[in-house]
Amino acid sequence: MNSKERVITALRRTGTPDRVPVQFDLCRPLLQGFSAKYGIPVKMSPSYYEDLTFRTSANALRTAMGSDCVVVGGGLPAGYSHPTTDDGCIINEFGMQMRQGLYYMDVVKCPFDAISSQAEVQAFKFPDPYAPGRFETAVRDIETYKNDYFVIGDVELTMFEMAWHMVGMEKFMVDMASHEAYIEPLLDQTMKFTIGIAKQLAALGVDGLWFGDDFGAQNGMMISPKMWRNIFKPRFAEVFQEVRSVNPNVLVMYHCDGAISPILNDLIEIGLDVFNPVQPNVPGHEPQELKTKFGDRLSFWGAIDQQYVLPRGTAEEIEKDVAEKISILGAGGGYMCSPAHILQADTPLESIETFLGAVRKYGNY
Repeated sequence: MNSKERVITALRRTGTPDRVPVQFDLCRPLLQGFSAKYGIPVKMSPSYYEDLTFRTSANALRTAMGSDCVVVGGGLPAGYSHPTTDDGCIINEFGMQMRQGLYYMDVVKCPFDAISSQAEVQAFKFPDPYAPGRFETAVRDIETYKNDYFVIGDVELTMFEMAWHMVGMEKFMVDMASHEAYIEPLLDQTMKFTIGIAKQLAALGVDGLWFGDDFGAQNGMMISPKMWRNIFKPRFAEVFQEVRSVNPNVLVMYHCDGAISPILNDLIEIGLDVFNPVQPNVPGHEPQELKTKFGDRLSFWGAIDQQYVLPRGTAEEIEKDVAEKISILGAGGGYMCSPAHILQADTPLESIETFLGAVRKYGNY
């Protein structure tokens, strides 16, 4: 099998692939480190939200390292560049002022940090998902890789995270619990943007669409399942339906950090195919429990511990984690092995290579 066939067979659960497929994302310092090691130049592909830049860049490098997937997404409009402040921050298309932190680009000033009315949402000029030039890099990479690799269209920060990044998390969560009138119109605007990006990627021929909003924490959900069902479930149902109106065969993939097992049945009900990142060591995410309860209706992507094992574990601990996750989640197919988040600069290059070697060692069927 080539990489594309391997991923499709695994994630559609249509049979047993020749081996468990693998995918991974790297932060900028790790991309630079592996670029130097492999002699493969890395050119960043700026996106409308900075975290997406690392996921949609360096496909040549990551496939050379063994990834079965390439990741593409919406970029910046033609001729557009982020304004910068005197102290070195960028201001993205959504009006967020961002500064490079230790690991991520952090939002240091939110455009709606004092919002109090629905009228402010209506007056705000949201970016145009259909702006010319957004998909120049995506078109190039899809054409290059579409026959041999599984192509993922990344549309994370689907609505909840984009909205609270515009307001500030504490204020957004309090206002959502208080039923402030601006909350749902703001979510509708972020959802509208995501649908526009996702439908264009579906039309361009991606194999899967990767949505994402983090509703989970280490010990449970950040909002109640009831609130999620009332506010977010119908909106995600609409998003999934819209992209399938363009391509009925596109795989719907969903990223949600933390312990979110209480809503997995709901996500399956509205059309989810693949759950990512299957964060380990949180309640409800025990591999055997997930496979037993959901494995006939849902595929899994992720599950390798990037909080401790990959950054600080020994080679033996890394191999043990990979072997265990493959043996359980990969039984009969239905699994793509991956770290449970983008790998950060605290992870040694050697540990990433150990992870990739372990997938090859233990992943054959």
